[in-house]
Amino acid sequence: MHGTRLLRSGPWSVAIAFALAGAILPRANLAQTPGPNVPRDALGAATPEYQQEALTKLMADRKAREIPEQFDPAILAAYVPEDNAVTPPRIALGRNLYFDKRLSKDGTVACATCHDVTRGFTDQLATSKGIGGQNGKRNAPTTLNVALLQILFWDGRSPTLDHQATQPILNPVEMGMADGAAAMKAISEDAEYQKAFKDAYGRDMNYEDLGRAIAAFERTLVFVDSPLRRYLAGDEKAISADARAGFDLYNGKGRCAACHPLNPSNPLGTDNRFHNVGVSARHQDFEKLAREAIKRLAEDSSEKKLDELAVGSDLSELGRFMVTRNRSDMGAFRTPLILNIGITAPYMHDGSMKTLWDVMDHYNKGGEANPFLDGGIEPLALTEKEIDQLVAFVFTLTDVRFAEENQRAMESQRVTVQEERPFRDDALANRKTLPFEQRVFGTKSTDK
Repeated sequence: MHGTRLLRSGPWSVAIAFALAGAILPRANLAQTPGPNVPRDALGAATPEYQQEALTKLMADRKAREIPEQFDPAILAAYVPEDNAVTPPRIALGRNLYFDKRLSKDGTVACATCHDVTRGFTDQLATSKGIGGQNGKRNAPTTLNVALLQILFWDGRSPTLDHQATQPILNPVEMGMADGAAAMKAISEDAEYQKAFKDAYGRDMNYEDLGRAIAAFERTLVFVDSPLRRYLAGDEKAISADARAGFDLYNGKGRCAACHPLNPSNPLGTDNRFHNVGVSARHQDFEKLAREAIKRLAEDSSEKKLDELAVGSDLSELGRFMVTRNRSDMGAFRTPLILNIGITAPYMHDGSMKTLWDVMDHYNKGGEANPFLDGGIEPLALTEKEIDQLVAFVFTLTDVRFAEENQRAMESQRVTVQEERPFRDDALANRKTLPFEQRVFGTKSTDK
């Protein structure tokens, strides 16, 4: 096995190699992506029943017995724990648990609340809502294509998908269960679950297997068949001329590929690293927050306390520092997947950017200056047309099963941009003004 190879071996190796490099996969049955008239609960999520129906349509072309074939099973083996091979009973069990609100303290929140099938497997909120009307401090990443993630959460505090699946259930802001025993008690009298756990893992119900089952289900959520792939396979009509120009910018002047590489060895569009890109630098005193974090974690360094502080306090803004305590990690967050990003707005760890145009503006001006800004972040001198072309390209990274939702998202973001796009500072983007001048002297360009 070649460690960096993500191509299937065997008789289909050539076909899959081209698929990962951009070849046309057999066209999926396009689900009717739900529009705004969807039955929703008090937290805004589509009802579990509606989500289940939508998911069945999305997965209509999939075989329940295995992870979709876009990924080489030899490579997947490196990400799937030996004690949690993906099997039909585990997928079925995990799917039911994913939609079960009984796993929250007040019966109002499920995994699917923040990772809604009808909302790009996110909640499309700046920061997520939990039990009792609470709001967390971080944006909910999508559960699409998490099968190949090396580390989980924005700060990487979870080492595996199996582990990550158990954490929100215990977080007091999210699902609020006191411990794993309390979570299991909520479903322990369910005869169907009793049998399902036995069938899946050959033993009685337990919290560790609950996390394993949810992870097994999430590993089947592979959606990578995008218009870009079809274009790279030779379908010139798959993406627009502006998107093609945006693709060149993505790999060149825009420098997007530095952190969001797209290639056969890494089809997800993330470098799996952590970067301070200056998202909240103007609003946070990192040094002060770091001192508070060290104090709080010295009092209680447990995994549970770390999870509570990361989700429910302003210390969330420290990002990776909360895990490593390394000064260089202050304000650094994991590079998110870029696949399907068109349908997962708003953006960044705090959901502070409503549109992809806002994201491009942020990087174009070189982020927000702070002592811990990643060295790769610098002004890009992109023109307005080039920003539009980059956005057009990024929208081609959404799986064709979400074509309708992707189109609605693009149109909605355009309206938002026209109505409330923040001031775009071309002087910073073109180095006519330097960041320290704005911070020290309070100057602001009017070059728009």
